[in-house]
Amino acid sequence: MKYIELPRKVLVGENVIDKVKDVASDLGLRGENILVADDTTKKIAGDKIASILGSEIFVAGENALEDVGRLAGKECNYMIACGGGTINDITKLASFRKKIPYINVPTSASHDGIASPQASLKGDKPVSVRAQCPLGVIADTRILENAPKRLNAAGCADVISNYTAVLDWKLAYKEKKEYYGDYAATLSEMSASIVMENAGKIRSNISILVEALISSGVAIGIAGSSRPCSGSEHLFSHALDLICEKPGLHGEQCGIGTIMMACLHKADWKKIKKALEECGAPTTARQIGLSNEDIIKALTMAHKIRDRYTILRNGLSEKQARELAEKTGVI
Repeated sequence: MKYIELPRKVLVGENVIDKVKDVASDLGLRGENILVADDTTKKIAGDKIASILGSEIFVAGENALEDVGRLAGKECNYMIACGGGTINDITKLASFRKKIPYINVPTSASHDGIASPQASLKGDKPVSVRAQCPLGVIADTRILENAPKRLNAAGCADVISNYTAVLDWKLAYKEKKEYYGDYAATLSEMSASIVMENAGKIRSNISILVEALISSGVAIGIAGSSRPCSGSEHLFSHALDLICEKPGLHGEQCGIGTIMMACLHKADWKKIKKALEECGAPTTARQIGLSNEDIIKALTMAHKIRDRYTILRNGLSEKQARELAEKTGVI
């Protein structure tokens, strides 16, 4: 048996934030609610949403796991996430623990968790856990267009990383007979292809990226796991998070990882690199403040991050890692 979970209502467009009360009503959400934001996103959209819905505002701190616990202990009928990936994950997990629904209002298009049922946690090892997808998504393009360019470029890279995630999934199916879903894989690949083909247009048409990110989340919901959108490139990114004092953005690291993992798969890594450049996403370690040693160490340890069969199944030696990073121009 496979449980497929998808959002019931998704709004994308200018000023759709004004429809938040209508969306809540259409979804049957009434009564006490809590809006989750940080200091920045509270000002961008949180205060406005709270005034419309009469929400209690919960301002997240620096410890996401503690925030999940504190938020899960509060009484309410539903929650609203207003922010980026961390705010969404905090709300997603807290509402899941309380067995109540939530609405997601992203303030940047920086990640593919906008509509997915998966949440990322950073403990001793970064892990992806099944929680729940938002009951509704309100993606206001006016707000998203004004987000820092670096965040939206990271979102482009996160979608493009679907390319190698699906290659890894196919490899796991071929060599280990792991479950493989054609529909979820195709949807994930299509999202990556659309962003790559329209890389130069995304800065002036954020809807392309938003719809691709939402489609990626739907692919995860259909697959029942993060497989369609998370492979060896994500393991590489998680490894960097562990070893670097100041890692890059998640999407940035996944994008750089995708270049190298595509090379290992003997796929067109140069095409990926060009698309990332056109999106404004970094393609080298130096561009996100990482050293050559960081990249090499992350490559050699990435296969140990989690039990997921990928092109890194046997690990890379330090020599192989250096040669790969140099060949692709990452270092």
